[in-house]
Amino acid sequence: MREMVSEIAASPTGLEASQAAAIVARVCPPENYRNKRVLLIVPDGTRTAPVGLIFKSLHAQLTNATKAFDVLIALGTHQPMSESAICNRLEISEQERHETFQSVKFFNHAWDDPEQLQQVGTLTSEEVSDLTDGLFAMEVPVEINRVLFNYDQVIIIGPVFPHEVVGFSGGNKYLFPGVAGPRILNFFHWLGAVVTNPMIIGNKWTPVRRVVDRAAAMVKIDKLCFCMVVGPQNKLAGLFAGTPEAAWDSASALSRKLHITYKEKPFHTILSCAPAMYDELWTAGKCMYKLEPVLADGGELIIYAPHMSEVCVTHGSHIEAVGYHCRDYFLQQWEEFKHIPWGVLAHSTHVRGIGTFKNGVEKCRAKVTLASRISPEKCRSLNLGYRDPESIQLKDFENREAEGVLLVPKAGEMLFQLTHPPKWAGGNGQ
Repeated sequence: MREMVSEIAASPTGLEASQAAAIVARVCPPENYRNKRVLLIVPDGTRTAPVGLIFKSLHAQLTNATKAFDVLIALGTHQPMSESAICNRLEISEQERHETFQSVKFFNHAWDDPEQLQQVGTLTSEEVSDLTDGLFAMEVPVEINRVLFNYDQVIIIGPVFPHEVVGFSGGNKYLFPGVAGPRILNFFHWLGAVVTNPMIIGNKWTPVRRVVDRAAAMVKIDKLCFCMVVGPQNKLAGLFAGTPEAAWDSASALSRKLHITYKEKPFHTILSCAPAMYDELWTAGKCMYKLEPVLADGGELIIYAPHMSEVCVTHGSHIEAVGYHCRDYFLQQWEEFKHIPWGVLAHSTHVRGIGTFKNGVEKCRAKVTLASRISPEKCRSLNLGYRDPESIQLKDFENREAEGVLLVPKAGEMLFQLTHPPKWAGGNGQ
């Protein structure tokens, strides 16, 4: 078993670069990597974390020993990153790319290219039933990017935050869905949607996490993971290095303490501001996921994203075909929708939130409104509300929590929950 090494910041300014480098040096002595091929797996630009700090520390530590030292971007189904965007993700300049890091190869994951995938196993119906507490019983092929098998060592670098599909991100999630094939990816996203976002998010041991870890066990490559817990100003509140399972376990415990804000009462109006890194509703939907637990029945959550003009480049046609609906809308009409990629259906329900579908009538618990460059006509066709982003002034929403109005200036990563949640969010209330 690999030793787990960690450091938690003693001050709000976070860990020093030297402290992070010391952990890298302890965990990755160069003599252990002599003539080995090392592949780093890192998130794309939709995750806040000082990825470059660990990347550059590892490169300085290992590059003179390794036979190869390359980077694979864990895109899931997100759009490929340009060379320039990858440099930005790794916090290196164009000049450094062509000098210090010229030998490093960059790869984008291609989830929809069968030639780039390799099946490593199959989850049997019995396994799936056990892992999902009986919610599903079906065979699920497990595929992953085949480039992994060109390397002796995989090193995962990524942050841990509360997550709508798996409970807390990080660890083996950078393999599944990060560099996975569509069948396992679509399966466990829909599994998370069936359980529902409020029942998953902020909980460590979920059915989806069990599926992810079981799939990762089929990838027979030595895996090391650096799990980062990120505080204000992109500073490291904690760094955990070890197996993906052990590092994630400890990091998610710290994330639970730092990344969940508790409120006493729900809010009838929430202005959830999407940062620039969310340039599609596919990712900006996180502004709903992280706030749904504190949105009052009949209330309105506004995803304020004046920079956003796309629903989703990859999955837009499917989303426009089905729109945004609650889980039961799909479950009660499963024969009509089961052919749609299940990850799309999951995204739809996560954005639209909790609701019911009875006697052909959908009743969602609250209203979800877009204030973006997406037209009012398209919003209506998607079953979402519309507000002109130019009509919104942030100051109109500031300091009004006592009135039931909440402003979240950078939404999508911090989770908000009620101290006494209702039943639909896992509590004992109404």
